Amino acid sequence: MATGIVSVDAHLLGMPRIAAALFWLDIVAYCVIWSLTALRAAWFPRELWRDMLDHQSGPGFFTSVAASGVLGSQFVLLANDYGTAYLLWILALVLWVGLTYTVFTAFTIKENKPTLDEGISGAWLLAVVATQSIAVLSAYLAAHWGRPYKLELNFLALSMWLWGGMLYIWMISLIFYRYAFFRFEPGDLSPPSWINMGAMATSTLAGSLLVVNAPDAPFLASLAPFIKGFTVFYWATGTWWIPMLVVLVVWRHVYARFPLRYDPLYWGAVFPLGMYAACTFEMAHALNLEFLYPVVPYLAYAALAAWATASAGLVRALSRAVFMHARALE
Repeated sequence: MATGIVSVDAHLLGMPRIAAALFWLDIVAYCVIWSLTALRAAWFPRELWRDMLDHQSGPGFFTSVAASGVLGSQFVLLANDYGTAYLLWILALVLWVGLTYTVFTAFTIKENKPTLDEGISGAWLLAVVATQSIAVLSAYLAAHWGRPYKLELNFLALSMWLWGGMLYIWMISLIFYRYAFFRFEPGDLSPPSWINMGAMATSTLAGSLLVVNAPDAPFLASLAPFIKGFTVFYWATGTWWIPMLVVLVVWRHVYARFPLRYDPLYWGAVFPLGMYAACTFEMAHALNLEFLYPVVPYLAYAALAAWATASAGLVRALSRAVFMHARALE
């Protein structure tokens, strides 16, 4: 997800070599992660199932949907490969249906449930990101396909966009309530908290693409004022979260002196930064907000810097693990 959206940022800013390099790296990472997941499902099926039904780890499985959607969008934008994008779109839809009605049904009917402060986190909003990633990829595919599929895909994109927005309202209400009315420790501010903003950024991107597609779909044209208004609403909400999260990060690491060291969860902060840059660019294009264009490069460079920092941390962590393993074998 993070590598894919930073690749898209580079593409939008006219940096084809960086965009292409990250695109190929994303393909490799996508295949490796799916291979590891398949091995885990074969060797440790009970543990995998337990994690999927857990309030803390279960929503993380929606990254498989979002990653498929982001990679499909890359195939459209960078490779002009609509066939592969279509296959990823199908996979994302199947995963979305399966996970949505497995995870949330389990959360509803399970007997032993955690309290709100122990069970909910920003990772829950990955369900929103997954939903909106399907809306984004559907909109990209609709722009290429002819009738009647163009209308059907745009309708699906609109429906997923609306549902994702409603799901965000439900979840962010619980998350904000947890922030304001339960004890909040530095360790509770995990990097996926940035998905509070990233979910709105993905919603903004989907809304912007629907505006662009409106001339080819009469029902979108009739809803254009509504779509434009909610797209700006989503962007403004995501923008509000950025200073709030920065202040909380300073409180966590400066005031509370929480140690800053590499954690795979930090990739959950890279993706929202990259998505915010992409959605700002697309919204400026869709709504003719030219005054936003000068801001986009700074946003994209911030996302690229965050990606490079997380990558360095990953390489260092893997090198240390290999070194320790080699020492243990001596």
